[in-house]
Amino acid sequence: MHIPVLKEEVLQFLKPEKDQNFIDCTAGEGGHVEAILEKNGPKGKVLAIEWDEEIYALLKEKENENKRIVAVNDSYTLIDEIVKEKNFFPVSGILFDLGFCSFHIDESKRGFSFMRDEFLDMRYNKNNPLTAYEIVNKYKEKDIAYILKKWGEEEFAEDIAKKIVLLREKKPIKTTKDLAEIIRSSLSKKSVKKKRIDDVTKTFQAIRIAVNGEILGFKAALPRALEVLERGGKMVVICFHGGEEKVLLDFFRKAKVKLITPKPIIPNKKEINKNIRARSAKLYAAVKK
Repeated sequence: MHIPVLKEEVLQFLKPEKDQNFIDCTAGEGGHVEAILEKNGPKGKVLAIEWDEEIYALLKEKENENKRIVAVNDSYTLIDEIVKEKNFFPVSGILFDLGFCSFHIDESKRGFSFMRDEFLDMRYNKNNPLTAYEIVNKYKEKDIAYILKKWGEEEFAEDIAKKIVLLREKKPIKTTKDLAEIIRSSLSKKSVKKKRIDDVTKTFQAIRIAVNGEILGFKAALPRALEVLERGGKMVVICFHGGEEKVLLDFFRKAKVKLITPKPIIPNKKEINKNIRARSAKLYAAVKK
């Protein structure tokens, strides 16, 4: 079951009120959507955008039960077009929760986790032609190293990329287990000392981000989101990666917004103990001028 991250803090900064409309750009299984709907009745709606077809099917079921949910299976990079198509105005608040849904690890069988032995897919949307298998088995060594360094901040990117290219010449790297073993075998012994996260995490994260164009898509979506937000409306973003955070803060500095979280809001120990996947979350909020 997916647990929405920083749910109370999201409500605190979005401040949903009677009959106001909100957009959840990364609706997932609807945890934040349902929390907002408890506050913005009786006529307020939530436009719930979800790129993954399987998760969208769950949202569609909730839409059938609650007509104040407007579920859309598309990328949030098209937020302005979606809002116009659905005539979803005015918009009082917009949420981006950039963490991936528990479904992707626990149920999707698409190779998001190195804890499971699955095919290297990592796509949020199956219409996306690029897979993790494609990157690992067909990209040039320098391009793999770039991805690991850029999106995973992996110190040993070159070593890992070199080992991947060397071993794929013998046989294709097909599964998460295959890739995890290669990563571990290519790392320096120094890298395994006093680490808060598994050494494989950064590489898997980097490839997932590259497959789905996550950070570039987020960068493209921000100005479009601000455009559809009414003056005085709130934008709340939960980041999990340094690249996301940098893109967001750069945007806020240049945009006509007032940042209302000078320091990021992070989960408390109680939430992290309940949901370990929340540990990297950082929430920022701004108001449109």
